[in-house]
Amino acid sequence: MDRVSDPTARLNTEQLGAYLALMEISSLLQYAVDEHLRNAGDLSYVQFQILARLVGAPDGKLRMTDLADGIVYSRSGLTYQAGLLAKRDLITRAPSPDDERSVIVSVTDAGRALFDHVLPGHVDDVRRLLFEPMTDKDLAALSTVLGRVRAHMRATPPRSAKPRAGRNRTG
Repeated sequence: MDRVSDPTARLNTEQLGAYLALMEISSLLQYAVDEHLRNAGDLSYVQFQILARLVGAPDGKLRMTDLADGIVYSRSGLTYQAGLLAKRDLITRAPSPDDERSVIVSVTDAGRALFDHVLPGHVDDVRRLLFEPMTDKDLAALSTVLGRVRAHMRATPPRSAKPRAGRNRTG
């Protein structure tokens, strides 16, 4: 049977509407946030996420693999973005003292300062675009639903636990 004509391969009207609304909201919010971050700090959204995770981490340090899993970004893309931040002296990268295969990423004082500079406008955009039209009850319901969906999606092993493409696999 052709998958396109198979009714089990389709979303029902409510599912499709919810999915499309979520994708549109996500795109609109990310566009607005990205525009602010570029104007206020010459940062991409991914670079902001890197700084945010590092600023919130113990001692301002994380393994590159943990950053990639937390941000949900490809290893190569994260390496590229981290390289751009390192060139601006916003982060440093160094081999892990515990595992020579791991790279430790640390936020610098300049990185913290830039994060602190762009954060208020970021918060204003998120508050205005996402939370302003919601009631407290809406927010509680959304938090519950999204938390449950995130936990379901995160229940699979992180991408760092999966073999890298193109590597020889034996056994």
